[in-house]
Amino acid sequence: MPNLLIIEDDAAFCQMLQKFLTKHGYDVEISFTAPDAKEKFENNNFDLILTDLRLPDYDGIQLLGDIKSVNPKTQVIVMTGYAEVGSAVNAMKKGAFDYISKPFTPDEIVMILDNALKSQIPRDSDLRVTHANPSSQENGNGSPRSELPKVNISDETVVKGISEASQKLLQYIDLVAPTDMSVLITGESGTGKEVTAKAIHDGSKRKGFNFIAVDCGAIPKELATSEFFGHIKGSFTGAIEDKMGNFEAADKGTLFLDEVGNLSYENQIQLLRALQERKIKRVGSTKEIGVDVRIITATNEDLTEAVEAGTFREDLYHRLNEFSIQIPSLEERFEDLTLFAENFLRKANTVLHKNVDGFSDEVWEAFQQYRWPGNLRELQNVIKRAVLLTTGDEVQLAALPKEVLQPQERESVADGFSKSEFEKDRIIKALKKTNFNKSKAAKLLQVTRKTLYNKINHYNLDL
Repeated sequence: MPNLLIIEDDAAFCQMLQKFLTKHGYDVEISFTAPDAKEKFENNNFDLILTDLRLPDYDGIQLLGDIKSVNPKTQVIVMTGYAEVGSAVNAMKKGAFDYISKPFTPDEIVMILDNALKSQIPRDSDLRVTHANPSSQENGNGSPRSELPKVNISDETVVKGISEASQKLLQYIDLVAPTDMSVLITGESGTGKEVTAKAIHDGSKRKGFNFIAVDCGAIPKELATSEFFGHIKGSFTGAIEDKMGNFEAADKGTLFLDEVGNLSYENQIQLLRALQERKIKRVGSTKEIGVDVRIITATNEDLTEAVEAGTFREDLYHRLNEFSIQIPSLEERFEDLTLFAENFLRKANTVLHKNVDGFSDEVWEAFQQYRWPGNLRELQNVIKRAVLLTTGDEVQLAALPKEVLQPQERESVADGFSKSEFEKDRIIKALKKTNFNKSKAAKLLQVTRKTLYNKINHYNLDL
């Protein structure tokens, strides 16, 4: 029975949620305040924590950091009544598994919790994976290795988009995948950096071995050495058994370090040494272990600025950046919106055991009017939620969250940008991007040539 902590200051709602989730097989504890919650998760090892992002006595993002510092493997889902994508995305950057906007349906919260539980990093005693070639797994001294842990192995594939940006991305993946070059992936949060890293791994000679994904932003500085290189029993307080690190786990395969810019300077030095020497030592051990690992890293920050500021080592930056790939935002490959949406629809149908055929014309229009600040991750979450709420053959407007239905209100609050100005700006960008070829611009905007001409006349665009 998975154990769950709910942190929510609305006592009635919290107790109702506790009762409902208990009936669905969860062992649930509740806290109405952050201090009480901190005492509980510091003294108990919870599988999952469901917490409100807005607490009257504490900052929700800070509480998320507190949880991850105590146990990085605990999956955290944040709740918000404000439907603020920016805040939710920030929480996910800080290590949250997912977010859910209030009000939500009972089935929706069960689905998110179940997904978090399925993707949870196993405890050390449960870390087992069948390797493609088990007999070849030896340490630097020729002795058999212990079985390898499986951490955040992604099962997603890159959608082969038709936009110029997507085609260029696929070309870069095909070009670098067969090599052993270190790859630095950059791009906005939610654009699919881990999916791209997995595609590079799958196109390489290492595809029969482990792909290990590590979120550097979710690892406390004090635990990073142990996470990367492992430790031996008794090497520090809490080291109750030997532990294999991520480098050993990824031997002969690929190690993907997400949000690598969050590593401390000390951890950067350790990482650089491991990459240069191709050897590691577990914490508390004097024995060197040889490793053969391909490194792929990702960040949504500008590491060149961090190098100039002195917070990121220049030698490590060049070691990681043998080849760089910039992942385009969803807005930059808007021509692929239909392909992405239909792909996420198929996935949602499979996960939720549904058979929704498609989206209504009104839903497509709403999708095209929205800016998607959370990129592909937000699109996938919106579609999964919509499929869950859909009872007919098509997703209807009523199944979409309010931030997608009313983008012009959110934009006017955020930057004074109205719906008409947003549409006009998109038309101008599409025309410039296609060298003012109206047929190509209409295709990029996913409208007919006639509609595009009408919009040009409507906005008095002298082009």
